[in-house]
Amino acid sequence: MKKDSSSSPMVTVHEVARVAGVSAATVSRFLNGTAKVSEEKRQAIESVIEKLNYKPNVLAQNLKTGSSRTIGVLTQSLVSGYFADAMAGIDEALQGTGYAPLIVSGHWHADEEAERIELLIARRVDGLVILSGKLKDAQILKLSQRVPIVAFGRDLSAPRAYGFCLDNYWGACEAVGYLIDQGHRNIAFITGPSDHQDALARLAGYRDTLAKHGIKEQQQLIVGGDFQESSGLLAVERLLESGQRFSAIFCANDLTAYGARLALYRRGIRVPEDISVIGFDDLHSSMYTTPPLTTVRQPLFDVGKCLGRAIVKMIGHETLDIEVPQLNLVVRESVKRVD
Repeated sequence: MKKDSSSSPMVTVHEVARVAGVSAATVSRFLNGTAKVSEEKRQAIESVIEKLNYKPNVLAQNLKTGSSRTIGVLTQSLVSGYFADAMAGIDEALQGTGYAPLIVSGHWHADEEAERIELLIARRVDGLVILSGKLKDAQILKLSQRVPIVAFGRDLSAPRAYGFCLDNYWGACEAVGYLIDQGHRNIAFITGPSDHQDALARLAGYRDTLAKHGIKEQQQLIVGGDFQESSGLLAVERLLESGQRFSAIFCANDLTAYGARLALYRRGIRVPEDISVIGFDDLHSSMYTTPPLTTVRQPLFDVGKCLGRAIVKMIGHETLDIEVPQLNLVVRESVKRVD
């Protein structure tokens, strides 16, 4: 049988070492980063690797070092723009570190989150990044005994677990305060899930800001939602059918605001000429809604970068000097001043 001339034998560490004039152990140390190699030897090894087009056997390296060079990422949705921004930030933070993300979704179900994390641990990830979710802090702390964990949406500080939140209460105060500054007094609020920490903080910010400005809270203007577009649409329908007067709607997130805007459009109610709408998150699409949505910006890409940097530092036993990103109000065209 004629040998395929396009194929070539796999180059080995020993071949690289022979051509570079160093030991195989030196090449292994260089590839694994387990010890310093002199500049002269480093240049010789890199030159031979390029010349021979050597491709390390990653699986063999992982088995030898006990490291998979992967970071498990537990998100709650693979299609949400909210989580996509954070995952993009994680990916950027891992660039050049030798680590790659392995992403799974828990779909906001604690049992599924736990199952997915077990799957990641079984695949020997070097660390875990958790984006929100339903797991209890105690569960995460217990899991951190097996693998380092960095989490978003919860306050954690332990030897192998770190987590941070953004100031959702402050963000809600800014949003409602802005509406009040624009002359609004009858402000409706479409909430998030009643068991979600961020949603509860935003509800508290709404209530406290009204009280601070001497505005009596109207329970009929607080309507339940679940952070999804459909809940915004249904909530506005309920508000309109109730006959309650309101000039502005504060939505617990941007997706809710999209649904609210659609419900108003279907009733022939203009935004902001008739009703003002403000959201929370500043998803990419919020600047392209009609009209562009005024909202509280969560810097989720920066959040992702912080999480990625933190997990790499934790794995390397470095100090976590993480500067948590801040929220800010983004004023666009969905809020009108009223007299």
